[in-house]
Amino acid sequence: MDYLLNVNWNKITPCLVLLVLEVVLDFSECASQAEVNKHLELGRDFLARGQLSDALTHYHAAVEGDPNNYLTYFKRGTVYYALGKAKFALQDFTKVLELKPDFTAARLHRANVYVKLAKYYDAKEDYLQVTYSEPYNEDAVSQYHAMDGLAEELRLAEAYYRGGDQRAAADLATSLLETSPWAAQLRQLRAECYIAMNDLFSAVSDIRSVNRLQQDSTDGYYRLATLLYQLGHVSDALKEIRECLKLDPEHKKCFPFYKKVRQVDKLVSTCEQASEARQYARCVDSASKLLKIEDEVTLVVFEANRWLCSCHAKEEQHAAAVAACGAALALQRDARVLCDRGDALLGLEMYDDAIQSYKQALELEEGLQRAKDGLSRAQKLQKQAEQRDYYKILGVKRSASKQEIIKAYRKAAQKWHPDNYHGDDKKLAEKKFIDVAAAKEVLTDPEKRAQFDAGTDPLDPEAQRQHGFQHASPFHHFQHGSPFQFKFHFN
Repeated sequence: MDYLLNVNWNKITPCLVLLVLEVVLDFSECASQAEVNKHLELGRDFLARGQLSDALTHYHAAVEGDPNNYLTYFKRGTVYYALGKAKFALQDFTKVLELKPDFTAARLHRANVYVKLAKYYDAKEDYLQVTYSEPYNEDAVSQYHAMDGLAEELRLAEAYYRGGDQRAAADLATSLLETSPWAAQLRQLRAECYIAMNDLFSAVSDIRSVNRLQQDSTDGYYRLATLLYQLGHVSDALKEIRECLKLDPEHKKCFPFYKKVRQVDKLVSTCEQASEARQYARCVDSASKLLKIEDEVTLVVFEANRWLCSCHAKEEQHAAAVAACGAALALQRDARVLCDRGDALLGLEMYDDAIQSYKQALELEEGLQRAKDGLSRAQKLQKQAEQRDYYKILGVKRSASKQEIIKAYRKAAQKWHPDNYHGDDKKLAEKKFIDVAAAKEVLTDPEKRAQFDAGTDPLDPEAQRQHGFQHASPFHHFQHGSPFQFKFHFN
């Protein structure tokens, strides 16, 4: 005890502190290594089950716990490679070779990544280094000799494109992409070829791939948005241009284009919603505004005229509908537009033209039921026009309400009633009055009116037999002798 009292604690304290710190650090290092090993084990288990994302999470943690372990980087790099994340796989394999330059497996993996990126000369150099370490590695030797041929094909594809032979350039690019699917420059080259050949759908597919491979490319999103807009895919174009603005809210190309596309998309949506709600005047108004905003991009102009065609026809503005349908069809042949045109032509009683319009729709879409129904109706109405038209007799529209029909009937009946008629041709008055009464009977009866609108006269016995109707006409007693043996009184 006296000995402890005589110890110089001022001198010994620093030594004790260092000793404690060393013990703590050794313990922490053991604990840290144990955690790293645990993450590596879990990563291996997830990898064996094909759960790559989960495996990647644990390999991330292992790398953070032991940043100087080349095997940890290699394992993470192989997961990146399996996920198609070329940029990160390349970084990890390069890090491995910095830590252990003679690790042949990592060099071979990096060479394979270079091939998929179409970096053929870099790949060739790595394959060469592998052959130095493993002269009998057949895969490395074979790939080494293949690189010059692939590099020459890439140079030739670029030369074809510069020379204006887009088809040859696209074909070569397609062949190279089988070997180098992660090569953004190859997909970009092929996309430019497709655009030059006016194959915009194929170009869109390639530019989408370029954006996924490159990421964070405002120019890529802008290009994709403009292509989609040219294809008339306005809502899709709006999504892509928004991705551009997420990266750069004041992008000098994306921002003004976004404002225009947003306005166009809103008007197209309004046309659709108004048509579904049967607000056809509102639909026409929105389509007209759309044409003022966009008068150059063919498929957007087509969309505006398509809505004008459809909504004018449903509004029974038949002449305006025919004009709008014609404008749309001049830009693109479309079966539904042809049907709308047929409907409008029927409204104008241009039966031959309507029949042709429905037939053209069926040539484009053989099974389109609307065109089949329209053709049948047009043929019946054409035949019906040769007989009597109850709407014409009363002077009402086909969309007239029952009240409007009754009102028109009363007016016509008063005019042609034999007791009121003061003209010389009593026979004419009798015939007109029969027609007026027949029109009222058909058009105020929902079932008979539906038959007539479908092209069958419910008061024509022959037509009834052809369509299997057995109902006797309420005017059958008019067929023999004079029907005027009673007197009408009008309020």
